[in-house]
Amino acid sequence: MLTDAMGLILADNRRIQLDAINQPRALAAVPFAGRFRIIDFTLSNMINCGIKRIGVVALTRYKSLMDHIGTGAWWDLDRIRQGLYLIPPYINPITRAPDRTDAQGIIDYVESGRQSYVFISSSDYVSNIRYKPLLDQHIASGADMSVYYAPDGDSAQTISLAIELDEESMIRDLMVDYPGARSQLNAFGLLVISKTLLLQLLSEMMARGIAEFSIVALLQLYKRFRIRALEYQGLLFRIYDTASYFEASMRVLDPQVSCQLFSTERPIYTKVKNRAPCVISPESGKVRNVLASDGCAIMGEVENSVLFRGCTIGRNARVTNSVLFQDVQISEGVTLDHVIVDKNSVIKMGGKLLGQEGYPIVIGKNSIV
Repeated sequence: MLTDAMGLILADNRRIQLDAINQPRALAAVPFAGRFRIIDFTLSNMINCGIKRIGVVALTRYKSLMDHIGTGAWWDLDRIRQGLYLIPPYINPITRAPDRTDAQGIIDYVESGRQSYVFISSSDYVSNIRYKPLLDQHIASGADMSVYYAPDGDSAQTISLAIELDEESMIRDLMVDYPGARSQLNAFGLLVISKTLLLQLLSEMMARGIAEFSIVALLQLYKRFRIRALEYQGLLFRIYDTASYFEASMRVLDPQVSCQLFSTERPIYTKVKNRAPCVISPESGKVRNVLASDGCAIMGEVENSVLFRGCTIGRNARVTNSVLFQDVQISEGVTLDHVIVDKNSVIKMGGKLLGQEGYPIVIGKNSIV
């Protein structure tokens, strides 16, 4: 159990845009796998590893995120001591933009903790991951920082953290979002650092007028500090664009994949909403390979799709290879294929939306189509 470590979750990532999906919400608040949000996986990973003090840095579009995590009760973080800390931005009253004093909120959070190490996680990946191996290797190697990576780099990938390592597995080169990167070793947003060094770097940021704090900014210090990289061999979904989000959502439908992601040994917790169980009408068509959450009502045909809470599929409707967010209404006779429909949207009778593999159609929140 990691009792000597605190957590810090970065809810935003300006490098990553999911079209209409994350326009109304922070990246960490993007729904995933039927009833979860991306932040649920990071919060649950930290709790399962024994971390009881977790700060969430929310810079923009954080209403949905705050509504979801609340006091942290669903993750057993509503405590008198330690628990969940929301770190809001400092907005410059003149420019209405994030100010360099954003770092002060993080400094206050880190300084007030008694732990010696800080796990910093971004919100651009989904995984059920153990933190202890990373901390053990970090301490044993004497590195200044340590980060996980996976050998899944792609020369055509536009969002990446391609790293090259020396004989001691220390980062000797880093290329950010470069499509022609030679290395297939791709770091992702989970880094451990000592509390003392983090406070030093945050103070330097404020002194230099730097407003943005991120995993990338820390990794770019590889020439100044010894940053060790440890290979992660478990299941990992990178969320860097709409296509990658859609692909990850479809892969969850595979029972072998879902068993790895939702382990009984390390459960994933989320906000509970009391709704009736999913109902499938006897008059419905084929319903196969569907992840349907509570409150759904299926009267049409659904295949290879993810339905969040409260979705309604009308009679004679056909939904295939699609992701429907909470309280989406699909009217009678609608045909959907390779479509992502955001929360509270309505697809009118007889509508037909056909996307393609790798290019799903995205319908924004509260839309009527």
